[in-house]
Amino acid sequence: MLDDAMRPSEQAADAAVNGYEALARLHHGLFTGLVLGLIGRRSVSEAEEFVFRCFRRQHLEKFEPGLAKLGLTGLPHAVAAARYHYQSNAIGGVLTEYVEESDQKAWVRYPPPRWIWSGTAICAIPPSVNVAILRGWHAHNGITLGNPRLGFVCTCQTVEGAPGLEGYYIEEERPLAPEDRLRFARERMPAFDPVLAPQLSVADWPAERLAKAKRNYAIDYARTALPVLIELLGREEALRFGQLMARLVGMQFLQEIVGLLGTEGNPVATIAALARAGGATVEVKDNEVRQDQWPLDGLGADVFAIWRGLIEGLIRASDRFVNIDAKIERGVLWRLGRGL
Repeated sequence: MLDDAMRPSEQAADAAVNGYEALARLHHGLFTGLVLGLIGRRSVSEAEEFVFRCFRRQHLEKFEPGLAKLGLTGLPHAVAAARYHYQSNAIGGVLTEYVEESDQKAWVRYPPPRWIWSGTAICAIPPSVNVAILRGWHAHNGITLGNPRLGFVCTCQTVEGAPGLEGYYIEEERPLAPEDRLRFARERMPAFDPVLAPQLSVADWPAERLAKAKRNYAIDYARTALPVLIELLGREEALRFGQLMARLVGMQFLQEIVGLLGTEGNPVATIAALARAGGATVEVKDNEVRQDQWPLDGLGADVFAIWRGLIEGLIRASDRFVNIDAKIERGVLWRLGRGL
């Protein structure tokens, strides 16, 4: 009997959750790494533009469908906008807080540690790059909702030394000029009471579903970021810069990833486990791995050329003598060996 031992179904569930977590960390790291690389190796202005374009594109793609999925349509606009950030980020594994003062004023707060600028990365983020998030998304909610009176007021930023990024959506009595859709003020969000905040149903959101949502949340950042990078830098420079950043991230995350997957010392198994965690059907033959899909499937060869750097970084850090080749062929075909 399996009284104390973990049942096979529980082992499988844990392996799935670990795989989702591995993919989430890699793709989260890729987005943050691209921003840091732009700041340190190119210019702050390019990093600002990159972050702005990423968040505006995500807003235009996700905000209205997300309101419907979360059951927020029909709520007062300030409340709906703030709840969207609170609930969607919570599902993605991001720390958030929410306070509803009235139908016209609702707060959202991102306490430390900030997910997007994880660890010591936050030390390299200028306030203007963080503000680009707010310009790209928060300042545009009223426009998307068809309500020119809705704006966002940022009251503090973690990157400036405050204990969190916070602010509130406010519906004014008059239409806002474009420059007033994002404003800054010195106020303090009231104390957060999780009991009063909207709750996710445990029955609707078990651990494995939440882990998969966290995976998808991080992958979506990469899915948005790589096409934006190509638009911003041009194809040739985006491939050169993006491949290098992806490879660096893959190398840095090696121990975390193989620890989660239990594949230390086995590069083929690492590739196969990551592919399965992304939902792919996988075939392994000797030193070849074929997966019928990849996390950014459908975005084309240039995006793939950057993205594959994540896997190459992992594998080369695992075994510096191995060569790795990959191509899009009925999904993706990976070949590992010497002298390829």
